[in-house]
Amino acid sequence: MDSETGFAVVFVTTGSMEEAERIATNLVEERLAACVNIVGPIRSIYRWEGAVQREAEHLLIIKSATNAFGNLEARIRELHSYDTPEVIGVPIAEGSHKYLEWMKSSTQ
Repeated sequence: MDSETGFAVVFVTTGSMEEAERIATNLVEERLAACVNIVGPIRSIYRWEGAVQREAEHLLIIKSATNAFGNLEARIRELHSYDTPEVIGVPIAEGSHKYLEWMKSSTQ
């Protein structure tokens, strides 16, 4: 994943606040993420195994370096309870210089 800034926002949903906090804490402690916001509960409607599902979930908004995406995704898969967790990265095209510098120092 490439971006002009070298950073991305990664979206991950979880089935509980406890799981969201556990994943977020691990990612920040391991410097795979500079920051993780937890939003929720949210309502997710999706198709899974041939049926439409409706679930309460929590959304992680993860700020990370684009070159860490592979390691970040692998760690999320290790920590996550879902068989197929959502891990979607969106490159950050622009951002506050001071914030991006903080992100850089927090993920190295």
